[in-house]
Amino acid sequence: MLLRNSLLWKNRLQKRVWPVAAAVASLSLVTGCGLSASSPAAASTHSQPHAHPVHVRNKGPLPADLLIADRGNDRLLIVTPQKKIVWSMHIGGPGGPHNANSLGPDDAFFTPDGKHIIINEESNNVVALIDIATKKIVWTYGHPGVAGSAPGYLNTPDDAYQLPNGTVTVADIVNQRILFISPQKKIIKQYGQTGVQAHNPPITFTAPNGDTPTPGGGMIITEINGSYADRLNSKGKLMYTVHLPGITYPSDTQLLPNGNLLVADYNTPGTIEEVTPKGKLVWRYRKLSGPGELSNPSLAAMLPNGNIVANDDYNDRVVVINPHTNKIVWQYGHKGVKGTAPGYLNTPDGLQLMPANVHLPATS
Repeated sequence: MLLRNSLLWKNRLQKRVWPVAAAVASLSLVTGCGLSASSPAAASTHSQPHAHPVHVRNKGPLPADLLIADRGNDRLLIVTPQKKIVWSMHIGGPGGPHNANSLGPDDAFFTPDGKHIIINEESNNVVALIDIATKKIVWTYGHPGVAGSAPGYLNTPDDAYQLPNGTVTVADIVNQRILFISPQKKIIKQYGQTGVQAHNPPITFTAPNGDTPTPGGGMIITEINGSYADRLNSKGKLMYTVHLPGITYPSDTQLLPNGNLLVADYNTPGTIEEVTPKGKLVWRYRKLSGPGELSNPSLAAMLPNGNIVANDDYNDRVVVINPHTNKIVWQYGHKGVKGTAPGYLNTPDGLQLMPANVHLPATS
C-alpha cells in the first residue's frame, strides 16, 4: 500500500498524471448527505489563511475578486465576479525564477500586508514573492530547476504562505518536510525529518503537500500517502490527525470556521469533502459525468456566502459550487478547453479570494 501511494504522488509530480480508474471504482458515492448546521454553507466567514476581511462587492455566487494561478499559461490573474481581468502577470522571462522545466505557478496567495503575492513552482523547485504594484519578483528561495535538500534548496515545493511576521512556510513534498524560512532565507524551523517518509506527525510525514496556516499560529498539514490531515498548534504539537474518508489523493486541506475540514481529492472524477476532526463525512460534492464532473481539483475553499470555490485543474476552469444544491453556479474558463484569451484558462492550480486590504494599481 505504501508503494502504491508513493507512486501516486510521484506520478503527480510528473505532470500530475496518474491512473485513476481503480481508485474511482473503489469509491462509494454518498447520496442523501444533506446540509446541516455544520455544512459549508452554514458558515459565514472566509476560511482562507491570514486573509483580511473580504470587501463583498457582489451578491452573486462569487462575492469578490478572485486570484487565479493559471499554471499551464504561466501567469497570474485577478478576475471580477463579472469575469473581467483586472490584473495579470506572466511569470516567465529573463531574471525570474523560471526555466524550461517549469509548469508555471502552482499556487498563489496574497501576503498579510496585501502588497504581495507568494507563489510556488513545484517543477522548478522555487518559491517567490511578487510585488503586486510593480509586478516584480522581489524575493525567492530555491534554485530554479535544481532539486535538493540542503539549505537554500527545495524538492517539489507546494503551498507557500507568508505569515504575518514575514516568515515563509512551504510544504517541501519530496523532502518530506514543512519549512519555515526567514526573510533572510534562513531555515528557522522545520516539521518532519528530511527524507524520512512515515506518517508519524509531527515527527515525520509522508509526502506533505499542504501547510495551511490556521488562526493562532497553527497549521493543517495534508499528507498524500495514506490520505491524512494533521492539525498542529502554534508550538508544533499535534492536536489531531484524521484519515480522510473516500479520498485517495488529498490536496490542500482547509480549516473551516466551524472546526471541520474541507479537502479536495485530486482525482477524476474529482471530489470535494467536508469532514469532522474525527473523520465523519458531513458533505460531499462528486459528479461522475456531465458538466458538473470535476477533473483533478487541487484546492477548495469556502467563500463568505457559504459557497465553495475550487480549481478544476484538468477541466481548465475555476468553479463555484452551491453546497445546498450541489450545483456549479459560476465558473471562469471553459470545461476541457485550454486557452489564453479572456475567459479561458490552462490547468489552473491555485486561487484565493482577494482580501479588502489589497489595492490594485490603477493600470494593471
